[in-house]
Amino acid sequence: MKKLINRSLAIIIVAGLLASCKTSKEEQTSIRLINSSDIKLTDKAVSIKRNQLKNIDGINKYPLVVSGTDTIPSQLNDTDGDGNWDELFFVSNFSSNEKKSIQLKWTHVQPNYIVRTSARFGKRSAIDSPVQSATEEVLLANDLPKSLGYQRYQTDGPSWENDKVGFRHYLDGRNAKDLFGKKTSQISPETVGINSKGEVEDNYHVMEDWGRDILAVGNSVGLGGYALITDTDLMRLGVTVNDSINNVEKTTFKIQTEGPVKSVLNYNYENWKPNSNRTYSVEEKTTIWPGMYGYQNTVAVSGLQGDENLAVGLVNINNNNPLSILDENEEFIVLYTHDKQTYDKGWWLGMALILPKGKYLGYTEAPKTGNLTNTFLAKLKITNNEPIDYYAIACWELSDANFVDKTYFEAYLKQLTDQLSTKIKIEIAN
Repeated sequence: MKKLINRSLAIIIVAGLLASCKTSKEEQTSIRLINSSDIKLTDKAVSIKRNQLKNIDGINKYPLVVSGTDTIPSQLNDTDGDGNWDELFFVSNFSSNEKKSIQLKWTHVQPNYIVRTSARFGKRSAIDSPVQSATEEVLLANDLPKSLGYQRYQTDGPSWENDKVGFRHYLDGRNAKDLFGKKTSQISPETVGINSKGEVEDNYHVMEDWGRDILAVGNSVGLGGYALITDTDLMRLGVTVNDSINNVEKTTFKIQTEGPVKSVLNYNYENWKPNSNRTYSVEEKTTIWPGMYGYQNTVAVSGLQGDENLAVGLVNINNNNPLSILDENEEFIVLYTHDKQTYDKGWWLGMALILPKGKYLGYTEAPKTGNLTNTFLAKLKITNNEPIDYYAIACWELSDANFVDKTYFEAYLKQLTDQLSTKIKIEIAN
């Protein structure tokens, strides 16, 4: 299990760092963060680009983001993969219309923060080899479990989580998104999906102290998976569990970032051929940060012929209620369901897609048969090789008992959507 530092110990460590951190004026930056909205923000994501900061050339240290007497957990991220950090990221709470002054300082000692996000991937090289932790993978078209004769990946592919909820991606050719319900804010054990012998094992469909897999996915794309759709075709990215050859020639995966307040996973799908007339490539980025019952997904498709839309999925296997739509925010539209839509309809679960309103073209339902079924599909307008962002949300009653109530779930969606659309103004002293 990932070792979480006791909160009081973390405070002591950071306080010690502040006391021992002797920084010159050149190594300190004054920053003002402004919430100009009338809403309270909790764990609001703040991203400061390196080129916004002055007097940091040559600094090879760790950041300390200080607000008054408090240190805000932060991390440096390399978002473009060039080997150098280009983003300072943290989350912070804001009162309505608050103007918050912070100091960015630097220390040679790496701070220890409460771990609130995680990305995990494990694989084995042969059926009799133990699972080993990994950060990247290349999957070719004939590397599917049906061809290999065994499942290569821990939890069928990578998983990611924050302090609220967890997810997993079927890297084994299916490319659907599954859901881990969490009962604790702590990060789940590293052994989820493997047994004591190091073998791949489905041990996450039983309740543990941390939670369990709670969503039936079947031949849907799960919560936040996607396809392409035209007037005549629905084209799944990948195949089903019964197929032995993928329709994607080469899939490349990498954990780009794993840190206490942000984790990022990257996927690249080369030569995706859903039929004989079309060939696409796709770049996908999945991002999670603390405090939100969901994740952000970014998708860019190249090779478009002009008649395609992106179809983002909301699994509909154990849901008996109609799809609901929330259209009160200027930037986003929300599609959601609320029912006992977990395994065997055991618990209440609210699920939602938060989508860019300017790209939204309505929704449809997947066919009852075929390689993509049991799914509400939100249609989004896409442009060749232009990224599009959306959010997938899951609110389980054992994470918060109030999610049994649909009205409470709807109120959370409204608050979250307002928070996501609120921009924090960043003013940096020269």
